[in-house]
Amino acid sequence: MRDPLSMLTDAFTSFLFGKVETTRLPVRTSTGQAQAVYLPTAAPGLGDSGVIIGREVYSGKGYIYDPFQLYGQQLPAPHWLVLGESGNGKSALEKTYVLRQLRFRDRQVVVLDAQGEDGVGEWNLIAEEMGITPIRLDPTAALDHGIRLNPLDPAITTTGQLALLRTIIEVAMGHGLDERSGFALKVAHAYVNGTIVDRQPVLTDIVDQLRHPEPESAEAMNVATEDVRAWGLDVALVLDRLVDGDLRGMFDGPTTVGIDLDAPLIVFDLSHIDRNSIAMPILMAIVGVWLEHTWIRPDRKKRIFLVEEAWHIINSPFVAQLFQRLLKFGRRLGLSFVAVVHHLSDVVDGAAAKEAAAILKMASTRTVYAQKADEARATGRVLGLPRWAVEIIPTLTPGIAVWDVNGNVQVVKHLITETERPLVFTDRAMTESSSDLTDDALRAAELEAEERAAAFMEQHMADIDGSSESTVA
Repeated sequence: MRDPLSMLTDAFTSFLFGKVETTRLPVRTSTGQAQAVYLPTAAPGLGDSGVIIGREVYSGKGYIYDPFQLYGQQLPAPHWLVLGESGNGKSALEKTYVLRQLRFRDRQVVVLDAQGEDGVGEWNLIAEEMGITPIRLDPTAALDHGIRLNPLDPAITTTGQLALLRTIIEVAMGHGLDERSGFALKVAHAYVNGTIVDRQPVLTDIVDQLRHPEPESAEAMNVATEDVRAWGLDVALVLDRLVDGDLRGMFDGPTTVGIDLDAPLIVFDLSHIDRNSIAMPILMAIVGVWLEHTWIRPDRKKRIFLVEEAWHIINSPFVAQLFQRLLKFGRRLGLSFVAVVHHLSDVVDGAAAKEAAAILKMASTRTVYAQKADEARATGRVLGLPRWAVEIIPTLTPGIAVWDVNGNVQVVKHLITETERPLVFTDRAMTESSSDLTDDALRAAELEAEERAAAFMEQHMADIDGSSESTVA
């Protein structure tokens, strides 16, 4: 009981000034309801400058990402790894990302398009829309005056040419060149470059010189000419495949005139090449070095190099080393490398595990679409994803992915505009996901996925709190 004096004082104060204090009863509620009171429960975004990707599932905020804007502040490197099984939205993300990046005047994109349908690459529609002619590398078409890329193009430095020749041979042979074979290749290359001045040297010149080395080359090292010929025989046989084998026509002549390396979008259409043959990593190596010496320039442009079926790069030790150098070099000149891979196990358990780990380490941005539970756990271990993200990956539906931007992990729904939709959803992309779904059905599926994700996060928050209820005063 309060004393009469205190009660009288309170009554007099209330009469003069009105009631100055209110009493509110505690509210007992669940964690799921309490988060509506404490709204800032989502992770912070990446800023408001760059390309909009979609919206963050749990908060509904717009999700904006741009490696060039984030580099040096939130990103140590501008390179990006995209993972996920077919039909979950990787292709749609890549295409809309490129289209939106090209809205900036200082952007330029090269795409290695390894997939296709109906005789053209998957990026053919976008290229046509932008008035771009894809660079279609096709052994059959090459014989009929098709596109050629010359590994001995004068635009490539002499050192770059020799490095490229070694990489081509090592990829094809499956092992590194020994000293003697390397010497035979070096003297053949030096002789060809030093004697042919009235035209572009071509691979046929190298093969001829390996088969018939000049005596002066042998005498310089005090060895017999027959020894140099023997050392270079295997090298000549490998290069002969590019000259007169199943890859003939694409690399055994001068570079095709008219390839516009200043276009905002450059598409190399590799869809006519067997993706499971040794030809694909050889192509990747040739295109990669050719671009390094002819495309990447210190002109302050921001360049994006997007490679589909990138396991052809990361799974070959020699090609991976080449691209690892390209990534380190290109970072100083504004290059963002985007590698698209179906399964991380395709590369981390392959022959180039060491090189793959180095490239993955350089990718500060990782986007993971739906994977099976065991694959998601393996991916989480390699990439260091938090447990909640690993658990949610198998439940993701098309268009929704886990984004890890240098430790900032969020679940993002990719949004596609009506203008982009006809260019993004090709017949092949629709077949991979579900050809029977209408737009309404797709939106219903997306809504269901968001509800399931929200329910998962609610349970996840409850697990963190350690209790399903809390008291809010």
